[in-house]
Amino acid sequence: MDLHFGDSKPTDDERAAVDALLGPPESSWEGAARDEMRAADLRWARGGREARDRRDLLLPGLHAINDRIGWISDGALDYLCRRLTVPPAEAYGVATFYAMFSVRPRPATVLHVCTDLACAAAGAAELCAGVEAGLGRGVHVERSPCLGLCERAPAALAIRAGDPVRTAVSAPATVHDAVLAATSPGSAPEEPSAAPAVPQAGSGDLTLLRRVGVVDPSSLDDYRAHGGYAALRRAFALGPAGVIREVTDSGLVGRGGAAFPTGRKWQATAAQPDRPHYLVCNADESEPGTFKDRVIMEGDPYALVEAMTIAAYATGAHQGYLYLRGEYPRALERMEHALAQARARGLLGEDILGQGYAFDIEIRRGAGAYICGEETALFNSIEGYRGEPRSKPPFPVEKGLFGKPTVENNVETLVNVLPILTMGAPAYAAIGTAKSTGPKLFCVSGAVERPGIYELPFGATLGELLQLAGAHQGLRAVLLGGAAGGFVRPDEMDIPLTFEGTREAGTTLGSGVVMAFDDTVPLPRLLLRIAEFFRDESCGQCVPCRVGTVRQEEALHRIAERAGAAAADDIALLREVGRAMRDASICGLGQTAWNAVESAIDRLGAYE
Repeated sequence: MDLHFGDSKPTDDERAAVDALLGPPESSWEGAARDEMRAADLRWARGGREARDRRDLLLPGLHAINDRIGWISDGALDYLCRRLTVPPAEAYGVATFYAMFSVRPRPATVLHVCTDLACAAAGAAELCAGVEAGLGRGVHVERSPCLGLCERAPAALAIRAGDPVRTAVSAPATVHDAVLAATSPGSAPEEPSAAPAVPQAGSGDLTLLRRVGVVDPSSLDDYRAHGGYAALRRAFALGPAGVIREVTDSGLVGRGGAAFPTGRKWQATAAQPDRPHYLVCNADESEPGTFKDRVIMEGDPYALVEAMTIAAYATGAHQGYLYLRGEYPRALERMEHALAQARARGLLGEDILGQGYAFDIEIRRGAGAYICGEETALFNSIEGYRGEPRSKPPFPVEKGLFGKPTVENNVETLVNVLPILTMGAPAYAAIGTAKSTGPKLFCVSGAVERPGIYELPFGATLGELLQLAGAHQGLRAVLLGGAAGGFVRPDEMDIPLTFEGTREAGTTLGSGVVMAFDDTVPLPRLLLRIAEFFRDESCGQCVPCRVGTVRQEEALHRIAERAGAAAADDIALLREVGRAMRDASICGLGQTAWNAVESAIDRLGAYE
């Protein structure tokens, strides 16, 4: 390990932000006042394994500085690196990896204005122009990828650094409301509850969303009065092997897009002799058009706590991590409160429900990196490294977080475990189809009257879902699966919303994004935005993705200036680049970066 510290010094506020997280420094090597006689000042006094064990605090430390100051100076970064014995060059690489951090001076208030697909269609460009004209030099306006507020597009998120950091959401945003959120976060209109995001709220036939908009999300007693913790009690009655058997028999597969059987993943992790085991909940949903996990965490946070506890019990994990999007301040607040209440009531900690089982959950905040939705990139992020995917094998069930067996599931997958245990695997498997069992959450946005999260059994058709949401007349296209998905035509409304049904139709279900576009939105502009998104979000680790996403965007810019036969060469180039990315990229980002563009060309005739 080669440490090269500079001469920059932290300010008192920067030092206080780091010390609030790590505690006061114990030696002058860590930044304390020098005392030549103190043995603790010897460099070998802290290092080796002890230092490496602290590396995972790098991301929380960067958050602490950025939250307090608004940006990360050389002095602050050097001080954090001294405290953690991390090479400054490596820490700089981590700090510059995330979109929400800045290593250059900027105002304490940053207004993130979403310019992704749903918001772009709802007038994000005009909102940005109006906000920039209406704000002074004391606010930095950041054009942001999806903020996960697609049902209320266009959206803006204001973050004002300080102690404490203050946030305000404006959605649907007007220029006036966005400016107010940025200049006076405390006086901005209160963000609505999660209920409006669930048009079916209160319906008696819901399973996953039945509590959202019905229970008080801050009340553990209200949650338990509506069936909370019955699933955990049954899990303890069944034992770890019995829980895994129920999940396996239910046919539950991952809801993040890969559709891997959950029971097989849990069994593979539980069977590993290496200890400890870890549980990671992936709540970093950054796919444009996806917001279902946010709605669950805001509207039913205790359900996720209970589901994570069950998953950990089944797989032999005693420590869990909830990796939460940095753009979700309300979900962070709700989950922190839920975890505190669960600990206070004996539902997390050393002896859960008096069963002698110990488990706890720690929240780790993301900082604006789509690639961290990939499980191994997420592990690297938690460990304090750049969020770049790892090559497989070994797979996470063998060597995952901190090199130990790890089970990773997203929020929707985990909360499905609760009805599996309360109603039983056969009853759960009877919902949906033979190959896609259970209920599914769909994120509907765009040209519909009632955008939001919809819960339907697998097998419902795309047309039925859009009818529920009130699709506008004159639909031009529907994007399934988000930016990594594919477009379908308005005459393909009979596509069954199952993993196998969408595959047979030549598209993908993905994480459940359904984004409708009418004739008012130019399709080439949408494709350019998708290409810009992938170019910006590529981690740059592998050549096919790093170069291919740039070439894809360049070709689409050229095609936009030409038409017909003149664009044929660039379309052929797009196909060649797309095949290279799909075949040779390390992870799903590069492998799917061409999907939406390909489907728009082949199914919609985008450039004919």
